[in-house]
Amino acid sequence: MIKEKPGNVVVLSGNNAKKTKYIMACIDAGLNVLSDKPMAITPDDFVLLKKAFERAKEKGLFLYDIMTERSEITTILQKELSHISGIFGELEKGTAEKPAVTKESVHHYFKYVSGKPLKRPAWFFDVAQQGEAIVDVTTHLVDLVQWECFPEQILDAAKDVEIVSARRWTTKITPAQFKTATLLDSYPDYLKKDIGTDNALNVYGNGEFTYKLKGVYAKISVMWNFEPPQGAGDTHYSIMRGSKADLIIRQGKDQNYKPTLYVEKKSTVPDEEFEKMLKAGVATLNAAWPGIDVKKIVQGWELVIPDKYKVGHEAHFAQVTERYLKFLTEGRMPEWEEPDMIVKYYTTTKAYEKSR
Repeated sequence: MIKEKPGNVVVLSGNNAKKTKYIMACIDAGLNVLSDKPMAITPDDFVLLKKAFERAKEKGLFLYDIMTERSEITTILQKELSHISGIFGELEKGTAEKPAVTKESVHHYFKYVSGKPLKRPAWFFDVAQQGEAIVDVTTHLVDLVQWECFPEQILDAAKDVEIVSARRWTTKITPAQFKTATLLDSYPDYLKKDIGTDNALNVYGNGEFTYKLKGVYAKISVMWNFEPPQGAGDTHYSIMRGSKADLIIRQGKDQNYKPTLYVEKKSTVPDEEFEKMLKAGVATLNAAWPGIDVKKIVQGWELVIPDKYKVGHEAHFAQVTERYLKFLTEGRMPEWEEPDMIVKYYTTTKAYEKSR
């Protein structure tokens, strides 16, 4: 590919062990890069990634990662509502015990996608190749903390980020479960380092960390189970705590495993008066997203979002690609995007170090 240069944009996805090296090689070859996350899974990768960003800038190339969750409608609306002071107030600073922002996601090694069992490559269970949870799925969650709390602001890792605590733990995968997920009868040699005395794999598929971003406490948690309970799926939880209200995304059994956004007021303003302010705020959002409404429920209000905005994860890849192609066409990227990507991978790889 590098020798023949069949185009000017490379889309990278797959095994993460070599991804940062591939990114650097592509940039050196004069190719723009749109990369799946994560772009770095170790502190050494992060050092190389920073060099790749520097080289890309020198060559006038665009290096960008695929942050699909910025296109998810409940996340978009959580962000928008957090910047309407009459509803949300000010973002709290929080504490290590009660962070101002918490984002959690639960995933599964074995599940059905479009009615068919998802086959995983064996290397997906090797954290040296896939990356530990603390540097993989967390990339999305850290990105959202930055994007929602400090939109379009240039962040600085040295000044703005402090890792408070971090931990990692394993998910046990039995030989039978491994075969179900991969269709392989035995473990490859590279997984033998993770096999316990019971012949089960111990995969560091779980991680969480608490950190401060510009003085605001945030907590990120990612867990991987083998498979979901009957009828269940992957789940996501997100809360932003404001001085007047909390904005909460839940995606559990009560929501039929579909992300749902709630507003729970904290101020002493009567419900009727708060609801008027909330409806007025939502009305301003209707300019961009016609049809969005709110309804009163026992513990607050639920955002009513038309199905046309719930396009699904696969469609979000196209939306990210459209953003990236716009950068290429216009010959510029928002000035905050590159430094904020660097801060994001600094955060995840520092948390990786701290968890040890």
